[in-house]
This record gives sequence, C-alpha cells and structure tokens, in this order.
Amino acid sequence: MKGRIIKGIAGFYYVKAESGDIYECRAKGVFRKKGLRPLVGDFCEVEITHEKDAEGSVTEILPRKNSLIRPEVANIDLALVIFAIKKPKPNLFLLDRFLVSMEKQNLPCLVCFNKTDFSSEKDRENLKNIYERAGYDIFFISAKTGEGMEDLRKRLMGKTAVVAGPSGVGKSTTINYLVGGNKMETGEISERIERGRHTTRHSEIIEIGAGTYIMDTPGFTSLYVEEDDEAKLCDYFPEIRDIKDGCRFRGCAHIKEPGCRVKEAVGDGEIAPERYEHYAAMYEEIKSKKKW
Repeated sequence: MKGRIIKGIAGFYYVKAESGDIYECRAKGVFRKKGLRPLVGDFCEVEITHEKDAEGSVTEILPRKNSLIRPEVANIDLALVIFAIKKPKPNLFLLDRFLVSMEKQNLPCLVCFNKTDFSSEKDRENLKNIYERAGYDIFFISAKTGEGMEDLRKRLMGKTAVVAGPSGVGKSTTINYLVGGNKMETGEISERIERGRHTTRHSEIIEIGAGTYIMDTPGFTSLYVEEDDEAKLCDYFPEIRDIKDGCRFRGCAHIKEPGCRVKEAVGDGEIAPERYEHYAAMYEEIKSKKKW
C-alpha cells in the first residue's frame, strides 16, 4: 500500500493511504542500516500488520523531490515565512536569517506579514519596499479578520508549503483559518513581553484543499547562520546575487572593496539598506566563527 507520512511522533509515523485511511506505523529496521530516516512529507510503501487497529510498517521510502535539513521534512514546494507586522514588532534580522536558510536549501519563499489589523499603511509600505526589492512575494494578512487570506490560499493551491517563523506571530491561527477549523492548538500572547508560547510540538502535514497541503513545524524560535564560507553568503540574498558580477574586483566581498556594484546599488536605492546591513552582519558573524 502506498501513502504519505503526514506526522511523526516519537518513532511513530502516521501514514495517510491513497484510500484516505490513516495508519500508525513503525519504520523497518533496514532504514537504520542504510542510515535513512523517514521524514514527514515522504511518500512511502506500507505493509499492514493489524488492519483492525490501523497499524503497519513503513517498508520503503519512495524517491524524494527534495528534503530539508531544518526543518527535517521532504517533498516541499515552497516555504511560507510568517512574521507579525505588529505585536510583536517584526525582527527583520531574524526574518532575513529565515530567508537565508530557505535560500540555502533552494526553496522558494513567500513572505507573509500577519496581524494587519494592528498596522498602518506606512508599516506595510516600509516592509513592502524592503522585501519586494529583494524579489520576494509579499502577503499582508490578518488571520483574525480574514484580510488577504483568500489571496494567500490561491497562491498556495496545488503546493505543499512548509510554515516557518518565530513564536507568537499567528502561524497556528493562520493554518486554522486556511483549514477552516481549529486544527492547530494556539497560544496566548504575553502582553508584557509580546511573545507567544510555541504550540507546535511535531511536524504535521494538513490538507487545506485538493492537492494543497501546509506543514507546521516546531522549533523555529531562533536561527543561526550555518555556513562554512562567508563568500557564499551573497548567493542567498537574491538582490545581491543578481548583480554581484558587476563588481570591479572578482571575489568582491561587498564590504569594503572599491568599485563594488552592490554598495552602489544600496546607495542608489536598488537594494534596501536594511537588507545590506543584515548581509554585512551575517558576513562578519561567519568570519568570526571561523577565526574562533
């Protein structure tokens, strides 16, 4: 029987079969010998062990389109990176870390700013100017009022999207809206610190429409730049990657070199200064780690 792993908890894999039935499965020991672990999102073959109790064993992982390191999931079409526009105020340095992580894994990104019911037009324009210049599709939504949610749903049609973002930004509330019910547990926001309790404890795929799936994942409260070579960092900033060959010197780091096309683009307003500042900070961070 073929199916897809929609959830994994403590060594158990929940497989949705082509029939629509869900089976609780263990992975065969052969996976350990091969150094292979089933991932949420995997298409697989299952051997039924107890039909009455809906139990089985995952016997084979079918070829993957892709697999991510963080989060550990497979067969993803795009990343939906969600931040709040207010309450809490978006940490754009952290947002750029999320985007770098997804770019490094060659995953297209949608940038979604939630809680627009708390925002002004100026707030939106500032964020739009920064991230549209970087080449990202931007969505302003309110999972509370429904603003922008149908446009987001249309963009996700026919895709499997993984959700990323810090706690308290409304990821679970957004998923609940798209699903049309209270599928995901939500946490309260602390009025004092404007941060939410992270409520997702495992990765899970949820169907939100025909051939359309969204995946919530745990553990995204902070990110560090995991890169051995600072020279590669510019490839994970699309607006820098597109023009870096115009620099006077080959191998330009876009930090202090003369004749740098990237720094000129920042001065001309072609690249948002906030994005460039974050690039420079990550560059120095990687260099410092290597020295240490």
